[in-house]
Amino acid sequence: MKYLLGIDFGGGASKATLINTDGNIIAESSAEYPTYYPDGNGCEQIPEDWQKALCENINTLKEKSGIDPADILCIAVDSATHTAVLCDENKKPLRPAIHWTDSRSVKEATELNEKYGDEILKLSYHRPGTFWTLPQLLWVKNNEPETYEKLRYIFFEKDYIRYILTGVFCTDYIEAEGSMLFDCEKLCWSERLCEIAGLDISCLPPVKSPTDIIGSITASAAALTGLSEGTPVICGTTDTVMEIFASGAVKKGCVTVKLATAGRICVITDRPYPHRDIVNYSHVVNGLWYPGSATKSAAASYRWYRDTFGGNYKDLDKDASLVPIGCEGLRFHPYLNGELSPYADPLLCGSFTGIRATHTKAHFTRAVLEGVCYALLDSRSVLENVGIEYALTATAIGGGTKGELWRQMAADVLGMTLLTTESSDSSLGSAMLAGIGIGVFKNAEEAAAKCVKIKSKTTPIPENTEKYRKVFEEYKKIHDALAPIYDAR
Repeated sequence: MKYLLGIDFGGGASKATLINTDGNIIAESSAEYPTYYPDGNGCEQIPEDWQKALCENINTLKEKSGIDPADILCIAVDSATHTAVLCDENKKPLRPAIHWTDSRSVKEATELNEKYGDEILKLSYHRPGTFWTLPQLLWVKNNEPETYEKLRYIFFEKDYIRYILTGVFCTDYIEAEGSMLFDCEKLCWSERLCEIAGLDISCLPPVKSPTDIIGSITASAAALTGLSEGTPVICGTTDTVMEIFASGAVKKGCVTVKLATAGRICVITDRPYPHRDIVNYSHVVNGLWYPGSATKSAAASYRWYRDTFGGNYKDLDKDASLVPIGCEGLRFHPYLNGELSPYADPLLCGSFTGIRATHTKAHFTRAVLEGVCYALLDSRSVLENVGIEYALTATAIGGGTKGELWRQMAADVLGMTLLTTESSDSSLGSAMLAGIGIGVFKNAEEAAAKCVKIKSKTTPIPENTEKYRKVFEEYKKIHDALAPIYDAR
């Protein structure tokens, strides 16, 4: 039997999935790594931590599966979109990687909007915000000029990891679309956007297709990881499109609801929808896109809550399930690093409001879960405003959907039927993509047909939906009341 390996690097953990050529999952593994929050609004990770997680995951997979690494036909890596690794002339990181949720570049994003907003939107399909690479680069230029002076290569997270494995410097066009340095119509790096950044275009990697075989495991990488030297490695792409792919959403009209580090509702379309509050990326299926709305801190909020106040997810969920809808007046807004749709406001802060002496830890836990679902509902309004039609049945993806309580809550708040699959992890999508790259699957449709298996169906409970909508009205009013306070700081 031969195998395909996909490795994901998400907001706080690396996950790996090994499948066989029949599309069956053989083994999975996960390894967490820390995120650092300098200066309050910063969000950074250390590339060495990714490398440690990579090695841990591969060793765990080998132990679980008992396979010979030489039987792995192809490998693909994906990661959170456009997390920039700024490197010197020797391709060594100059500083910690800037995670896409970093919001220190408020000043730079504001100035870009004022001076070049329409021009940037036309070229990149997005308006400047703190989560794109272009404003983040300008922040580094303004605040760490000595680092910017030494900058010679810009990697993105999965590209840096793949460089460790292969020694090849490149990226894919979907990743590049998120940098705000790429001409999304011409599918090439934009001289004009690089000019605005004051960046030499030679710092940017060659652009490949996600399924291109770009190299193979080097001898040094084999010694480091235990993989087999010479194993083909494809370019790979970003985590969200790999989750969407792993969910089986490969045709126009499919919908996904994501509860991962960030939360997203995406609709598969045949064109992009350039708009301030819509995130536009190409699908791995030629001619398709997956525009969507986004809330910035979904599962990230729950992880923050767990890490800060203690407990494990299973026990937290169990206690929260005993608290009534609405948490008896307690509300949580998940704006830990600002918010995306529908506010595009990096200055928003998270909050608990309506606290009473009668509230317990279980109330706070449930408030976090409900608050993320309200943020998803809030963000969905953008799809309606720009005229993107969506079905009321969607595939739920991301680690947050594994919890039955949160999944039912999301279905009720959104009023949508949510399907789950055996695995919608982006590492499965990467394993499937590796299969396309090496010729095991002829296209995305065949890969989905062989690998995607429906696991559950969660139907909204109408009376719960009605209760949640009343709470949501209060949730909106609290946002409207507090936003001016945060914006005035």
